Amino acid sequence: MTILVAVVSYNSERLLPDLIAGLRSGLDGQKWHLTVADNASRDGSVALVRTLAPEATVLEMGRNAGYAAGINAAVAASPAHDAVLVLNPDVRLTPGCVPRLLRALREPGTGIAVPRLVDGSGTLIPTQRREPSVLRTLGDAVLGARRAGRFRLLGEVVTDPSQYEVERFTDWAEGSTQLISADCWARIAPWDESFFLYSEETDFALRARDAGLRTRYVPDAHAVHLEGDSRVSPGLWALLTLNKVRLFRRRHGPARSAAYWAALVLRESSRAALGKRPSRAAARDLLTPSRLRETPGPASVIRWA
Repeated sequence: MTILVAVVSYNSERLLPDLIAGLRSGLDGQKWHLTVADNASRDGSVALVRTLAPEATVLEMGRNAGYAAGINAAVAASPAHDAVLVLNPDVRLTPGCVPRLLRALREPGTGIAVPRLVDGSGTLIPTQRREPSVLRTLGDAVLGARRAGRFRLLGEVVTDPSQYEVERFTDWAEGSTQLISADCWARIAPWDESFFLYSEETDFALRARDAGLRTRYVPDAHAVHLEGDSRVSPGLWALLTLNKVRLFRRRHGPARSAAYWAALVLRESSRAALGKRPSRAAARDLLTPSRLRETPGPASVIRWA
């Protein structure tokens, strides 16, 4: 059993040493191979990987091609493997994490396995997600994500702490740490590169679920996600919000898509009125038809790692 560890780097020099250092204990006895797809970093990311992990495959993309494109390229450039471990550079595996995910991946109907994630201070990160819907977006707008998430019909983010203590299926999960079976990858891949950043993991997981390969949350597999700045960066939050609309339109008809867009406008406009700059940027873009039509690219991104 060989695990491909697929990492996309972009100016990630400060994050890569700890990531690489934790792989051996995190994979704990499994045979594995590291492939890093670098999206034209301007720092020393490429040289650092070649120094710290000389056996790794380093793929220089030559441009900032986006997260999905990096994952797809990393998998395509790698030797034969039995599962794909997708990792953000700011993830730190804890000892034994991957063997526990691998055990869960063998359960019937499972295509993706995800761990319990905490942030740098040890606080649980609510990573489980329900499929986006109009009602859930309205619930988020009216009640706030944390309160709405306690109710299955009213929140997209699963926020009930008890749901993080048991192994269970979830519609999808945040994409920083995912173990994907080779069968799931062969049947569902590639990740949709048109999203550039955000919603690509949602799209992949929902398509996998449609094919009978679900995402399994594994509470006894642990990792740390230091997390990026999508919640504080206006550019990243606007991109995340726009991609939610694009994904919803692909899975639903015009009437439901229009209702979903309106619910997002309500949510972001109400938060913008409270002075939240990321929501102000998102509301502006939601109300700009050209932004909804265009394919996002590097110019849409303020910073990501």
